[in-house]
Amino acid sequence: MRFRIAVVGGGPAGLAFARVLHRHGHPVTVLERDPAPDARPPGGALDLHEGLGQLALEKAGLTAEFRSLSRPEGQAMRILDTAGTVLRDWRPRPDDRANPEIDRGQLRDLLLGPLDVRWGRAVTRVVPGARDGVRVHFADGRQDTFDFVVGADGARSRVRPAVSPVTPHYTGVMSVETSLDDVDTRHPDLARLVGHGSVAVYGVNRALVAQRNSGGHVKVYAQFRAPLDWHADLDPADAEAVRSSLLALYDGWDASVLDLLRHGPAFTHRPLYVLPVSHTWTHVPGVTLLGDAAHLMPPLGAGANLALLEGAELAESIAAAATAAATAPGPGTLDEVVRVFEEQMWVRASRWAKITTAGLERLVSPDPTEALALFDEVQPS
Repeated sequence: MRFRIAVVGGGPAGLAFARVLHRHGHPVTVLERDPAPDARPPGGALDLHEGLGQLALEKAGLTAEFRSLSRPEGQAMRILDTAGTVLRDWRPRPDDRANPEIDRGQLRDLLLGPLDVRWGRAVTRVVPGARDGVRVHFADGRQDTFDFVVGADGARSRVRPAVSPVTPHYTGVMSVETSLDDVDTRHPDLARLVGHGSVAVYGVNRALVAQRNSGGHVKVYAQFRAPLDWHADLDPADAEAVRSSLLALYDGWDASVLDLLRHGPAFTHRPLYVLPVSHTWTHVPGVTLLGDAAHLMPPLGAGANLALLEGAELAESIAAAATAAATAPGPGTLDEVVRVFEEQMWVRASRWAKITTAGLERLVSPDPTEALALFDEVQPS
């Protein structure tokens, strides 16, 4: 039996869902608001965990391709204090593939493969319960209907209101992002500081993290506790004004660390939002959510991994339901597997949301030793 299925959002959750269903011979329409795959920067690297993101890629039949692209050395982590003193310098073993890094753009392209993606299709709302299925409304005024719609469209999901009235709330932690290109040639001192993986510096209620991506590209994140409107008087396009404000916030930190901010050509404000730790909803036939649309949590390595695995698991459940419906047709087969999936997803996501929420509190804390203690608790010996 063929279900008309659409997934809204071409991020990790949506693409994993579509790719696994495609592997099982079921067509999926991916609706993505971006006009093209390279319409905007894809973001920093991701560490894909065994049993989570890596398991999802195994279900998609992409393990070999992932291993050829990923960087096990990217797991390396160095912790400094604000004076520039190295407190921890952890490096993975050469054969350690527990959480290898991969650039988001590389992961996206790997998952895209043969998928049917409708680029430039911005969804404005989803209305379940229509006579001919779930109705999807687009920004250009067009509409389409499907038997089943998956909302994998992130923090500001346009699908979420179809099942839940809940919206994300601000954590009190602001993140300002910049980046450095060709770091090994243009900024060799910073290249050595960052190493093959990441470097993090923790102070009172603020942190500075730099993460190496492939091709000599480094992402830099300044994270600090501040009101949501802390930059209301700044022109976001005025890089020098933003830089000056950040340097004032980090005044007194070691010069080698502050160079991560001094050389960034542009800055992007990304306030950290979350959904309630135990976000659930009353099941709505024909619609569900995945990833950040379902359980937005602090960006501490779990969100993308959960999104990938959820997409893969839901796809496998639907493929099995389609097979069952073909051999023994009956009402409710698809709806029931989605209901079961949601309940399992909520339990796992709630557990990770609690962990990451507590982690953010410790990483951007009045007591910088909390961040070091957290690192010692989670890092392999």
